[in-house]
Amino acid sequence: MSGVVIQAQQYQPSAATTFLTTPSGDAAPEESDLLRSIRAAIRSSGTNTVNTTFSPLFTGGSESWIDQELSWNDYCVVLSEGGVIKRKWDLSQENQIIQHACIGKLLQPTGSSNRQSHGSAHYTRSDETPGTTHIFGPFASLRDETKTVEDADDEISGVFIFLRSIGKVFLQNGMDYTFSLPFLVHKAWPLRPHGVLIQRSLHPAEVDEARATGDDLLPTIFTITSAFSEPEAVGTTSGILGGFDGEPVALVDEEENCSKPLVAVSASDEVVWVSPGVPNSTGEFLVTFDADKGGLSIWRYAYLKPKDAPVPLTRTRRHSTSRKSVCANRRQSSVGDLLDLDRRLPQDMEFDDDFPPPFPPISGLASSTTSSVTAQPPIPGRKRDSITRLDLSLTLDRMALGGQKDAEVLITPVEHGRMKASYWAQQLTTHHLGGRQLQTRDITVALFDQRFDGKAHHSLLAVCLPEAQVIVFMITIEEGKKSFVVENLSTLEAVAIASIRATRGDIWDLLAVKKDGSLSLFTHGLHELRIRLRLAQPWNGDSNDSFEVVSLDHVVALKHVCVSSVYMETSDGKVYHARLDMTPRDPLVTQAIQVLSLVLPTAQAFDLQRNFLESWSQHYFRTSPGLEFQEFTLALFALLELKLVYPFENDESTSSSIWERFSALSTSSRSFNDDPALKCLKLPTPPTTQHYFLFTLTVNPLLAPVLYALHMLAEDLRLVVLRYESLMLLIPLICQIAHIVRPEWADYWKRLCPNIMPGWPAPSTTRVEMLDDRIPVWPPDMSAILYGSISNPDWQFPAYGTSRLARSFSIVPSFAFGDTEPLVSLQRLTAAYMCLADKTVSSTQKRAELTVEKLVDILGTAEKGSAFLNSLPFGIAAPLREAVRTCQLSPPSHWRKEHYELIGRRDLAFSVAGMQPEFSQKGIAQSPETYMNTHRRVTIGSLAEQAKSGSIGEIDAVSGVELDLKGFTKIRFGQDRRLEEVARMLCSSAVPSVRLVERPELNEHDQAKEQQHQVVRIAERTLALPYGRAMFTFGSVLTVTKEAYVTPKMEYAVKIQPSNVTSAPELGKIPVECLNWGEFHNGVAAGLRISPEARGVESSWIAFNKPSELTPEHAGFLFGLGLTGHLKEMLTWHTFAYLTPKHDLTSIGVLLGLSAANAGTGNRHVTKLLAVHTPALLPTQNVDLNVSLMTQAAGLAGVGILYLGTKNRRMAEVCLHQISRRDLVQPDLSNEHREAYTYCAALAFGMIMLGQGSSVPADLSSLNRLRILVHGEGKSVVNSQARPTFDVNITSPAGSMALGLMYLKTERRDVADILEIPSTVLELNRIQPGFLLMRTIARSLIMWNDIASTPQWLLAQVPESIVKAMHGHVRGKPADDAIELAYYNIIAGCCFVIGLKYAGTARHEAYIMLSNYFDMFSRFVAASGPTFDHKIKRSAVREGLNLISIALCMVMAGTGEITCLRRLRYAFGMYHQAFRYGVHVATHLSLGLLFLGAGRYTLGTSNAAIACMIVAFFPRFHHVSSDNKSYLQALRHLWVLAVEPRCLMARDVNTREAVYLPVKLTTKEGTEKGATQLISPTLIPDFNKILSIRIDTPRYWPFFVDLEHVSQHRKSLLKNQTLYVKRRTAFLSYTEDPRGSRSLFVRSGSSAGDAATLDFPQLTDTKAHPASDLTHFISSFSNDTLFLAFADHFSREDGKTVDERVFHNYCHAVLLDSILQDKMETLQSHLMLYQYRTQSSSNSYFHLRLQDLRFAVDFYSKVYDRRFSGKSENNVRPPLIRENTVSGALQALDERLAKVQSSTALNMVFGRYACGELIVESEDAPEVSRWLAWYLLRHGVPSASLLVILKQLAQDAHAQCAAPGNVDLRTLDEGIKEVLRGTGTKMNTVFGSGWSGPSLERVIDAWQRHS
Repeated sequence: MSGVVIQAQQYQPSAATTFLTTPSGDAAPEESDLLRSIRAAIRSSGTNTVNTTFSPLFTGGSESWIDQELSWNDYCVVLSEGGVIKRKWDLSQENQIIQHACIGKLLQPTGSSNRQSHGSAHYTRSDETPGTTHIFGPFASLRDETKTVEDADDEISGVFIFLRSIGKVFLQNGMDYTFSLPFLVHKAWPLRPHGVLIQRSLHPAEVDEARATGDDLLPTIFTITSAFSEPEAVGTTSGILGGFDGEPVALVDEEENCSKPLVAVSASDEVVWVSPGVPNSTGEFLVTFDADKGGLSIWRYAYLKPKDAPVPLTRTRRHSTSRKSVCANRRQSSVGDLLDLDRRLPQDMEFDDDFPPPFPPISGLASSTTSSVTAQPPIPGRKRDSITRLDLSLTLDRMALGGQKDAEVLITPVEHGRMKASYWAQQLTTHHLGGRQLQTRDITVALFDQRFDGKAHHSLLAVCLPEAQVIVFMITIEEGKKSFVVENLSTLEAVAIASIRATRGDIWDLLAVKKDGSLSLFTHGLHELRIRLRLAQPWNGDSNDSFEVVSLDHVVALKHVCVSSVYMETSDGKVYHARLDMTPRDPLVTQAIQVLSLVLPTAQAFDLQRNFLESWSQHYFRTSPGLEFQEFTLALFALLELKLVYPFENDESTSSSIWERFSALSTSSRSFNDDPALKCLKLPTPPTTQHYFLFTLTVNPLLAPVLYALHMLAEDLRLVVLRYESLMLLIPLICQIAHIVRPEWADYWKRLCPNIMPGWPAPSTTRVEMLDDRIPVWPPDMSAILYGSISNPDWQFPAYGTSRLARSFSIVPSFAFGDTEPLVSLQRLTAAYMCLADKTVSSTQKRAELTVEKLVDILGTAEKGSAFLNSLPFGIAAPLREAVRTCQLSPPSHWRKEHYELIGRRDLAFSVAGMQPEFSQKGIAQSPETYMNTHRRVTIGSLAEQAKSGSIGEIDAVSGVELDLKGFTKIRFGQDRRLEEVARMLCSSAVPSVRLVERPELNEHDQAKEQQHQVVRIAERTLALPYGRAMFTFGSVLTVTKEAYVTPKMEYAVKIQPSNVTSAPELGKIPVECLNWGEFHNGVAAGLRISPEARGVESSWIAFNKPSELTPEHAGFLFGLGLTGHLKEMLTWHTFAYLTPKHDLTSIGVLLGLSAANAGTGNRHVTKLLAVHTPALLPTQNVDLNVSLMTQAAGLAGVGILYLGTKNRRMAEVCLHQISRRDLVQPDLSNEHREAYTYCAALAFGMIMLGQGSSVPADLSSLNRLRILVHGEGKSVVNSQARPTFDVNITSPAGSMALGLMYLKTERRDVADILEIPSTVLELNRIQPGFLLMRTIARSLIMWNDIASTPQWLLAQVPESIVKAMHGHVRGKPADDAIELAYYNIIAGCCFVIGLKYAGTARHEAYIMLSNYFDMFSRFVAASGPTFDHKIKRSAVREGLNLISIALCMVMAGTGEITCLRRLRYAFGMYHQAFRYGVHVATHLSLGLLFLGAGRYTLGTSNAAIACMIVAFFPRFHHVSSDNKSYLQALRHLWVLAVEPRCLMARDVNTREAVYLPVKLTTKEGTEKGATQLISPTLIPDFNKILSIRIDTPRYWPFFVDLEHVSQHRKSLLKNQTLYVKRRTAFLSYTEDPRGSRSLFVRSGSSAGDAATLDFPQLTDTKAHPASDLTHFISSFSNDTLFLAFADHFSREDGKTVDERVFHNYCHAVLLDSILQDKMETLQSHLMLYQYRTQSSSNSYFHLRLQDLRFAVDFYSKVYDRRFSGKSENNVRPPLIRENTVSGALQALDERLAKVQSSTALNMVFGRYACGELIVESEDAPEVSRWLAWYLLRHGVPSASLLVILKQLAQDAHAQCAAPGNVDLRTLDEGIKEVLRGTGTKMNTVFGSGWSGPSLERVIDAWQRHS
């Protein structure tokens, strides 16, 4: 009895089962039987039994399947993989019994975008972002884009556990969720692509009630797709389209489903089975059974994202008259009333977009509220879970949180109460099973054989019914209709069935238990494979008779089946376990069977596999080398009716010693031949029995197709170096078959592998009647075809396709493996070569690009791409490598990172393709020198210092000026110590030293007083330091740790020199208010150190840092976080904790921080918070809010920032009215901050209307109002006594500024003229000089384009009369004070505007001009005059100087320019009486600007940036640090919103170090373009002005970043401001080698000697070579580990033998060549060539390699120049490997061949070959056969059978032409030779060179000798 023998083991319960069944230590008290039986009756699952479910887990990495087993009892769930327990969950504390559990997948958002889920809990952007983003710079728009990018979702597998009223999900990534279940779960199944399907338990009472009322039952089948949404019913649809071959899923009746109620799957259908997710299945199916109607339905289901899905309406329930249970009624009213209330809303009631409608709908409401009503009728005596309360609270929660317009939660009011479905099912067929009463659990279903069958993709579905009847359905994809069709295929007899992975990789088979208890496997469709089970015995060796065979044949049931494991129960009740995995382990056998399935008809393909499995199972499925292939060969011979004949029969039994058996293994003897050491071993004489040949009387018609298929397989193996071993096994088989039907094919393979089979096929012995003419005489040689395609693109080469094979023999193949391509390498290569040979593309570059794109498309990733190239033989890979090289030298700009990685340009993958490297320091190798240079050694002094401070206990005191940017600062300002100097000046936590002039005449008391004076003055300077420090350290912390964030302390003590006394200010000397503001700014500086891109700032972290008592410092910290945008993370309820105490500074910090974080968005939530602090925004403005005027001012300023540039009329109106607020007209105690309030209102108005001023009536009314505010109300004649309604002294400057901002850059001369500057003394005396400053600034803002950094423009701003008076004053004429003051103020205003216009550009003219004015004003301030007048002027000039110093540093922002630093350092050292707090603030702001973010940032000039700079550097300076009367200090930090990270960095892509790099920028100013050369790291111009960046330096690989045309480049540069560059191997970086004196070119001198060594390896005098110290040399040049190791191992100088020394010498040359031209990939190729050149001719692969070398030689000598060098585009480049090097290798082999070919043995054999006689290989001289093959291959001699025909033709021709006699015989012979040669070449595979002349002569000689 035949069949596959399978070993089965006695079943041992798995670890999980054992664990769950052992009772735990604390056993429950004994239960009575009655109690136990009652419990069992109540509960659906049995008492504490263990349930198990299996699910196949496909681990992608290992390419293997694992059985996942999930077991549970009442309270515990255990997950095990492959029998090993992985996790256990104990749910006993839930006090609910587990109903069911399953393994499934859940969609989880990846990345950081889980913010969206909180709805209104965050102050995130609301959807209504105004359309005017152009007021922000390019970086802001990028920020918005990244916000909108949806993070991809990941499917994460997890365990779903269903208890009574809750469900739990435990995911693999550690997340777990709990959700409420409104019903009892009966069973659950995982769905594809994610989610689970659950069937709820139907209670009989519910069924009865439905019958009584005539209602439909509520749905019973639901899906759970998210832990946050309720279970959704499965919608039915009339048709699902698409869903395979990459087509999206669509419903046929989408429109209908949108408008009508959702139709769910009928409640009486019970789910029997859901298709498991196996690869390559075409669709997803489920089977349901309706017990009442006896109908079995097959459905196709599909997932449609709810967003794309139709929005169904609820199913309206008819209220029944019959009375429901009280509980249900109560339940109905509780939630139902809410719903009705929903529906009763008047339809025209509009909701404000952001305020939630009264009751947002609950997604899936109908299902959750109504279906569970009757699902659980109350059972007396049992506590009923109050789901009512739970659901209601859920509803209320949703209402509270429904603030955001969340796509998931909120639908427009009309669609309230609809229910959505995520999964849709289409009924494919219903099969009626007659009137038998069946239980659902008696039906089993299996899906198997899912593959392409030649016509369409099909799957078979078997349904097993209790009466041992199996119905098989076939589900196929309907052509063109994109949907599925089901047909009833046949019926089988079986008791139990299961689908199992047995014989084919991804295609499953059907395992069936027959009535007689035997097992069968249905594979290849429904072909039956019998299985014989045996009990596995411990067996020993091959001794067959040592044990009896126990066969198991009475199987009655299959317990579990998972992947390939089966648990069977036999009739005696025992359970056995067997693995039915019968897929061959040898890839050669797998491929062979797959190829043959494409040429053999179904029956034969099945027979082949059956024969193979039966004979392989006799060997217990062993996988020793060659065994599987041997079994396959025998199975194939049996199929083709071929007999094996052993001609040399020697007695087998004698050679039984192990040694001899070892030698009989075919593989071992071969591998010894090729190993230089092992081939010297003495081996026993191999037995001769290996030689066999095939004998057949009738030719099986399948021989030819089988030969063709196996030949193609061998060609495929030939193209992968690693598969040569398999090729050696396959070729004998091919030759044996070819001997019968096409001897020439055997000749072809015999030439490539002469070692393997008996004789050469001879024409004289061929039996003609056996030949098969359906296949060509000479076999298709793939390498020749590939060569022909690239050499001559016009030639139409037969595109390779396995599917053609069967067609050409008119066979209908079996497609047993579907349409998967077995010959993958061949397919990939052909595709790539097609691109290289594309004749429609003329340019070399374009062809190369297409090829690389093709490779990435086929292989997916760069790693796989390069592995593929590395697996190809040298010659075949050469054209592809050349294509890659072409792209490497000039890569296109639109590629993705995979393409760049494949061509070895990682620099572009990072710089251009927008991918970011992780900055882990792992794997980054620095050369020792770099390391030494960059890491300053720690001195002993500093170590002692650390120890000292550690012992005192100052652990980690933060000075606040640390920059954690080592690599950056070192290279940005690495030449001097300017950064340290600035850090020293701005450090407020160290004690400063001050020198006091010694005044001995003072007594001690006076001296102490003097010291205190000094200390207080210095303290004033210290209080102003945080302004500058905030700028200096801006954004320097890139990640926050989980510890508390330290804010540096403020140190007010001073060390007084020379007495060296430390003196602290006395208590009360510095007012508390002053200290508070100092601390506030210190907190801001600390907050701003955290970079806007920093990770880890979350609401919980902010709350964690909150002090118990609110402090000014923390208030500032919050403001800092707001400015960098991190306050968006703060949850709404955390803000109340800050705002309720009404702590002024905290309120200011939080309000301004939230506004800044959401600048320009008009976020509603923040607006509400501002309104509560700003009476102006409230309906009645006289509410007493108990909020100080200062906080109100901050609130107004916040409105301005929040609505920046939005032109929101309502807000603008409010701010405009507040400029002239009624109760601020008269100064009194309550409104000391009135001036600050007015400025805030005016600036807020200006920011809202920023640059939006126009001539529409609304704008004109604002304009008129502002005009009045600037110039005051005209005296009206009627009522001249009326009190003014506002104080023009305050409103005038404020109004001027508002006007300037409103009409910013509008060039409206008429508006500018409102701000006319008076020119007469009289008028000047009427107006404060400070107002002129404001007006000058405001006028210039309007006339923005006129601003120029020229003296002409500046003088044009000053009225002529003033200019004249001042010119006179210089000559000594006295000038009126008013004129002088006006002049200074106007000049200062002009300078400030120039600073604004050229902010962050470092424009030279602006710099020169501003520094001149700076010096001029400084001189005036330093001059002292006695008069009071002089003091007034001096203070005006002082204010002007503050402004000019800020303007100068705005222009030079971030540059760290040294002369500016010198000026500021001088100013920093001045702290005498006249220098008040405001002066220090200005100085420190300037210092900070100059080193903005340590030189990484600079200022932008977008509209928003201009507004923020005006607010931050507003020309009203404070007198003391508590002074907020004139201007709100907190606003001084708004410069953050104007900052842009425009420092262009270059990093080495391999080491990630920052490097110096010359770059060329093309910029555009207006219409003219310009080019600049910069050296990065450097600040670059405004992004909107840059067109392109080019890197063009000999030391790095060049590339071009095109910002103008390629948006991807622009995005990527905006995001990272980093260019990653790849250093060329022959150079060092500019840091290590600034002058370029250490480059390899300089060292190696002329390298002509090396090229010669490559072509002809030989011993030269290496000492004379300039780069002889290569190893040392490389280690100092290249930090590339590959080069270092290569130099170390192969370029040594300690070779013992000549050969070794030659080899080292060669490697030396190779390495030099590779480094010089930066082509690492050629190291391998050169070594390969060396191996080709030196290999012994007895090597089994010698001829394969020779053929490959010929390919390479012909490619480089005949094709490269024409088609690859780029000559046609005049862009020639040298090849990767020089042609001479390749030809040199071939020449070396030719010389060896020449020695051999004169031998007499070869001559004799060649003669016989040429005449078609039989060649018998002698045992003692096997090399002659090898020589013959070598000669035939090298010279392209046609095969023997062809030579015989040619000989005949030549003789005939000679006879015919010579007959007349008057012919010149020599010419005739020459002609005949030419014809012969031409014909022979055409009939043979050759690359570029045909049949060679000398060999033709030899053939003719042989003919003549023979005849």
